[in-house]
Amino acid sequence: MNEDGGMGGHGGEDTHGDATDPSAIAPDRDALLLDAMLGNLASYLRMCGYNAAYTLGRGIEDDAAVRSLAAAEGRRLITRDRSLAASTPGAVLLTERETTDQLRELREAGVALEIEAQPSRCGACNGPVERVDMDENENEERPEYAPDDGPIWRCLDCGQYFWTGSHWDDVAETLASL
Repeated sequence: MNEDGGMGGHGGEDTHGDATDPSAIAPDRDALLLDAMLGNLASYLRMCGYNAAYTLGRGIEDDAAVRSLAAAEGRRLITRDRSLAASTPGAVLLTERETTDQLRELREAGVALEIEAQPSRCGACNGPVERVDMDENENEERPEYAPDDGPIWRCLDCGQYFWTGSHWDDVAETLASL
C-alpha cells in the first residue's frame, strides 16, 4: 500500500509476501467481498472468475456486519472506505471512483484480471452458472431474449441466463486496455 492508504505502486511500504498484498489475489483461490461503493466492480470481477460477493446484494451496509461477513466466509474485503479497510485484516483499499480506474488500480497492483473464456459466476447474484444444452434437454427452452445461436449458461441460484455477447466483448476490451 502506498503512504495514503491506497494500492497504487507509487512508493510507500513494501507489501511483498504480506497477507494484505493485493498481488496475492487470484480467482482460483480467493473469495472476495466488495463493499457498498463497488457494485460495478463486482460484476467485472465475476466475469474474471472471482467469487465476488457484494454487500448491498446481501443487504449489508454496517461496517461491523461487513467485517463479520468477510471473516465468517473467509473473504478478502475490497473497499474504498479507509476506516473499514484499516479495521479489517487483509482488506484492500481502493482510492479511485470510476470502475475502469478501480480495475486499473487492481491490475497495477498485480491482481489477476483476465476475462474467462466462459462464465463461471452470475454477474447479477454471484451464484455459480452451468452451461445449458438446449438440444439435449427437451425441457429447456431458450429464453426469447437470448440470441438464436451459441452457448447459454444459467445461474444455479437466481436462474438468470447468460451468453458471451457484446457485453462480454466490451469487458474484454476494457480489461485489455488497462
